[in-house]
Amino acid sequence: MKTAYELAMERLSKAAPAAKLTSAQKKQLAELDSTYAAKIAGREITLKDEIAKMAKAGDSEKVEALQQQWVKERKSLQAELEEKKEQVRRGTVA
Repeated sequence: MKTAYELAMERLSKAAPAAKLTSAQKKQLAELDSTYAAKIAGREITLKDEIAKMAKAGDSEKVEALQQQWVKERKSLQAELEEKKEQVRRGTVA
């Protein structure tokens, strides 16, 4: 007897079969992950330094603004990454 999970996975694979990725696509996806991890890390370091400076100066409004900016930028970069990865998966990016 199959579990509910196994039945759900069978239905899912029938509805939308998993796409097979070529080795070139896998390589592109890995490169995108690496590139965006570096972008995110670089931006994080920059903003965390600014946040620390503002916190030391006692400017809590600026600290809050910089923290919100970091969250917004990280989400933006992650969304951009996912969009590019989806393009690679669909084969619309060379």
